[in-house]
Amino acid sequence: MLYKFPKQLVVPTIILLGAAVGSLAYLIYISRMTSYLSDDPSACVNCHIMAPYFQSWQKSSHQPWTNCNECHVPHNNAANKYLFKAKDGLFHASVFTLRMEPQVLRPRDASYEVIMDNCIRCHTQLNTEFVKTGMIGYAQTKDGGGKACWDCHREVPHGRISNLAMSPNAIVPLPNSAVPKWLKEIMK
Repeated sequence: MLYKFPKQLVVPTIILLGAAVGSLAYLIYISRMTSYLSDDPSACVNCHIMAPYFQSWQKSSHQPWTNCNECHVPHNNAANKYLFKAKDGLFHASVFTLRMEPQVLRPRDASYEVIMDNCIRCHTQLNTEFVKTGMIGYAQTKDGGGKACWDCHREVPHGRISNLAMSPNAIVPLPNSAVPKWLKEIMK
């Protein structure tokens, strides 16, 4: 026997589904979720606590050649890149929403591995032909088999950012207002 949906629940169900879809659309809009699909570094400062990191990258030697994603997401395939971005983004969003962000931001182990893999990816020729240091993975550094890139290159590319209050007046591109223009006009 087929289940028959009660007629008295049709309208409330449509209203609830409409509210859920509307809330999801608003969440996507207000969080600027679609900006994270790009490689634009200004997407990183949608979250204000990233301002010191954005500003330090702007003034670094890496800025003309890289963006945030060049170092902070995997490049082995597009699916892995966006899966990693989504996983990291959801982690960051939950930490910031719950106001649990630390004073000093540090990558998690998965991020350290990606960052080191990207150092090696960009600097393979330098490592193997010129300085003859060879290459090891982040897992080997954890096991004591060598040093991570940042053990020697502490200032690259963010300098020494010891805490979030370090550059309260960081000059960064401000995100566009989430308030639509038509609503601003009404409010005048």
